Amino acid sequence: MVDWLRASFRLTLLLLFVLVMYSWLVISSFFLAGFNGLRGRGFWSSTDVWRSGIFHSWGGWVLPLLGIRLTVRGTPPAAPFLLVSNHLSYLDILVLASQLRAVFIAKSEVKGWPVLGTLCRLVDTQFIQRDRKNDILRMLKRITEVLESGRGVVFFPEGTTSNGESIQPFKPALLAVAAKSGEPVAYAALSYAVPPGSPPASDSVCWWGGVGFAGHFLTVLRMPRIDATVSFGDKKIHEHDRKALARRLQAAVSKEFIVVI
Repeated sequence: MVDWLRASFRLTLLLLFVLVMYSWLVISSFFLAGFNGLRGRGFWSSTDVWRSGIFHSWGGWVLPLLGIRLTVRGTPPAAPFLLVSNHLSYLDILVLASQLRAVFIAKSEVKGWPVLGTLCRLVDTQFIQRDRKNDILRMLKRITEVLESGRGVVFFPEGTTSNGESIQPFKPALLAVAAKSGEPVAYAALSYAVPPGSPPASDSVCWWGGVGFAGHFLTVLRMPRIDATVSFGDKKIHEHDRKALARRLQAAVSKEFIVVI
């Protein structure tokens, strides 16, 4: 009974926070559009920076609301940056957003999710179909634009989530931007743990294997606590070959990674 009451309370507060964030994004975007128009500047130039800031603040508020206790190791990179991480759950974006002002790259399916899809679009999340070469080329151009604007970009080169036993091979396609320019890439390792007596974090927190979102998220809401750890690498990595860069980044993330059990 207690866990169901906990879930109901958290869900109510979360919906309230979502409504506040949505309203603030819509209202602020409207005023920024007018402000930029008066100054003769493009809407894109400052509005997206503002939206990234709102998402950064929102992530910091939502983590404790969901019972997530975060441990941060190392120092987040300063913008502009390109950062990669392993991928375990939709919670990864909230954890990283709480530490970084950045544009996130997500799979195209997220765009159609109820509520979350709308929020992701509002905070300038970029959606990609990894199996389409033209879409990869489009995303490479967009990454370059975001970096040139002085902001950060975060993506998950594993391409999918896992149960946290190990780091899956990194796909090199989106690393072509860094390989071509020679710019170093930052990295981070994510891991989760739960209190004794709770369902294993590999099942209750990691989202993988075709488990439905609604049921899994309900499990997250019922958890007494989730301990999240994000470890930022102390040195960026650069290579002029995207495949070699992917291998080195995978090895670096694996070294920092704490196995989820």
